[in-house]
Amino acid sequence: MFDPYRVILRPLMTERSLQMRDQQNQYVFVVHRKATKGDIARAVESLFRVDVVKVRTAILPGKSRRMGRFEGQRPDWKKAIVRLKPNQKIDLVEQST
Repeated sequence: MFDPYRVILRPLMTERSLQMRDQQNQYVFVVHRKATKGDIARAVESLFRVDVVKVRTAILPGKSRRMGRFEGQRPDWKKAIVRLKPNQKIDLVEQST
């Protein structure tokens, strides 16, 4: 299953993930549900040319949604928190302020 573009779906840019990036050199990604920690580490290393120290994953439940009298469920999703070696970084989005 190892295609780096199918393993890592998109970066997760939240206030907490930006703090983790700045303070702890950790990056958060939305990944494929069946991706393993090894797959995620290899995908990040090959896409961004960095060295991964640690990968933590969590499967998060999808939210329940209603539209009128119809109720549905969004799909569950998996996120990965990737720690890089010191003095390495990934330029996902440059802020111009």
